[in-house]
Amino acid sequence: MIRAFLRIAALAILAFVASACSKTYIPNTEVEDTSENRKVILFCEEYRHAVEDKNIGKLLALASARYHEDGGNTRGEDDIDFDGLKQYLAGTFMKTTGIRYEIKYRRVQFNEDQSVFVDYSYAASYRIPGTKGEEWRHTVADNRLKLVAEGDQYKILDGM
Repeated sequence: MIRAFLRIAALAILAFVASACSKTYIPNTEVEDTSENRKVILFCEEYRHAVEDKNIGKLLALASARYHEDGGNTRGEDDIDFDGLKQYLAGTFMKTTGIRYEIKYRRVQFNEDQSVFVDYSYAASYRIPGTKGEEWRHTVADNRLKLVAEGDQYKILDGM
């Protein structure tokens, strides 16, 4: 009788400890559900919606004036700063139609320099002018946004 009671008590304590240590995640992400992470994901969702809506004004408002994208290599000729981002959005980006941009958030990392990395996978579908009329393009890839706090909100420093 005492053995059975001790076994039940031990199982109850083990279940309590296990549940206390378990993490919850923001729905449809692999990101732990904290208020800081939610704020970051909500910001990134503003970005995602602005891409789908082709809202250049919103995309530029979400970007830092210090925006700099190095194209993932050491060659400088494909680097884009804030002015280059404006040119890209007003030119090539505006030629796209029917944009669908889905994001699966993988990780949010807060850094000592007050920047935030957001690692995600995306699936993008869009139409662009082609030699035979409009062509559908599809891209699936991983990406990282680098955010920086400017005032009481985030701005995208690179990764658009």
